[in-house]
Amino acid sequence: MTALAPAPQALDLRTRFYAELDPLLDAHPDVDVVLAVIGSGYMGRAIARHPGRVIDVGIREQALIGVAGGLALAGRRPIVHTFASFLVERPYEQVKLDLGHQDVGAVLVSAGASYDVSAGGRTHQSPADVALISALPGWTVHVPGHADEVAELLQREAAGTGRTYIRLSGQRNARPGPVDGRLHLVRDGGETPPSSGSAPLVVAVGPMLDTVLDAVADLPVRVAWTATPHPLDADGLRVLAGPAPVLAVVEPYLEGTSAAAVAAALVDRPSRVLHVGVPGESELRRYGTPREHAAAHGLDAAGVRRRVAAFLV
Repeated sequence: MTALAPAPQALDLRTRFYAELDPLLDAHPDVDVVLAVIGSGYMGRAIARHPGRVIDVGIREQALIGVAGGLALAGRRPIVHTFASFLVERPYEQVKLDLGHQDVGAVLVSAGASYDVSAGGRTHQSPADVALISALPGWTVHVPGHADEVAELLQREAAGTGRTYIRLSGQRNARPGPVDGRLHLVRDGGETPPSSGSAPLVVAVGPMLDTVLDAVADLPVRVAWTATPHPLDADGLRVLAGPAPVLAVVEPYLEGTSAAAVAAALVDRPSRVLHVGVPGESELRRYGTPREHAAAHGLDAAGVRRRVAAFLV
């Protein structure tokens, strides 16, 4: 379990995704990009250099997934992109049937995260997207926290055959981490051996890492991180959690999304677990900024600290 290596700040995640598409299409002749208007204005070079391989279906999100399913059945590798609410929630039946039931692969790449497009209102918010995708069989979910992670994931998944969801966010960490599907220890909590399980463990998912590190700076906890919450690195969690874990999981989407996976990993040991994310019991009916939404949901550093500190008492 390696610490995250330092690196300079790169482009934001969505900009890096667009920048990677043209060389990606060069490197992978079986890849096509499928859009529903969103993002087309940022892909001029890829569209010009690869005619017929960037397909814009218009504002037809069910068709977006249907076209991707047809391409996959024909042996192509579709990369499908729009805002999360239009990529997962609106065409969920097509994701279930046209990709899952047909047992074909695709790479779904969303933007907007839970509330990045807060000015667009509730139609553009999707805190439940990872929970919905995780409920379908055969999917892998990546939640990168840095632009370099986006580039690595795209190259790897473009060469694959499976069903993958990559969730891009406006929030990002200062340094990239390894996107190997594992849980990585970032802070060992000082006096306690990292794998002893004696110190409480806080697991940060994707772009929540820097916020979590800020939140727990003065708390006696260890911090671990992953960019791949589904399937969860159960073996890594068991090693880090120890025999009687006190654990908090901080995710940038619907609170409790990883609860079943965490419970299954720790089923043989007594544990106390806190899940921190976008609350599911109420809906925030205000526009505001992403920063204001994070604060209202308790997902800024102050809010995370309050929840974790109260849990440790």
